[in-house]
Parts: sequence; C-alpha cells; structure tokens
Amino acid sequence: MIPLSIKFEPGIPTYEQLIYAVKKAIVSGQLNTGDRFPSVRTLSVELKINPNTIQKAVTKLVNENLLEVRPGIGCIVAAGRKATEEQRHEILGAEIEHLVVEAKQLRLGEKEIINAVQQHWKNFK
Repeated sequence: MIPLSIKFEPGIPTYEQLIYAVKKAIVSGQLNTGDRFPSVRTLSVELKINPNTIQKAVTKLVNENLLEVRPGIGCIVAAGRKATEEQRHEILGAEIEHLVVEAKQLRLGEKEIINAVQQHWKNFK
C-alpha cells in the first residue's frame, strides 16, 4: 500500500500530479523524514502508471531534495524538511483553485462559497 492518496485528473501531466501528491503527503505529515518511499515498480503497479513516468517524478523529487536515494535501501523522505508556510499555501492554493473552478461551473457566487467554507470549518471544530 502506498502512503499517499492520489486521484489523477485529465489534462495535467501524470508525473506532475504524482509530484504534487508526494509534496502534499510530506507537508501534511503523511510522509515523515526517514520514511521509506515505495519503489518505482511498486508505484507503477499500484497506480497503473508507466514506470518511466514514476521515475521522472522521483528524479524531480530527489533533485528538489524532498527524497534521497540510499544504496541498498531505496528512496526515503529527506531529512530536515519541515513544511514551510509557503509550501502549505502552495498546496492549499491548488485546492482552492480547484474549488473556485468547480463553483464557477456550478454558477455559485463568491458569498455562497465563503459561507460553505465557513460552515465546513465550523463542522471541524
């Protein structure tokens, strides 16, 4: 089982969606420093994605110092990667953009969306 959730959307490159899902998992604490990251083969089978696509995403995550490769172990979540406020806003911004697009397609107004968010916020207190 992979330690992150991902729902692929058409129109966005698959490797970018995978990178986003991994960043979100790290920022949210689903993946912590030192956690083993699934192998390319495991991700390819479970997500039904071409291994080359997975490798492209993993390479980018390694280059961004979010993952590190350990000989004999594989990839792990890199040390010292506390989520910054900017990273949390980046993740949230993508979610908000998705919400706004959906709301506009449903022809809902700004006030209706703000009220809905406030109501959901209250439900989690």
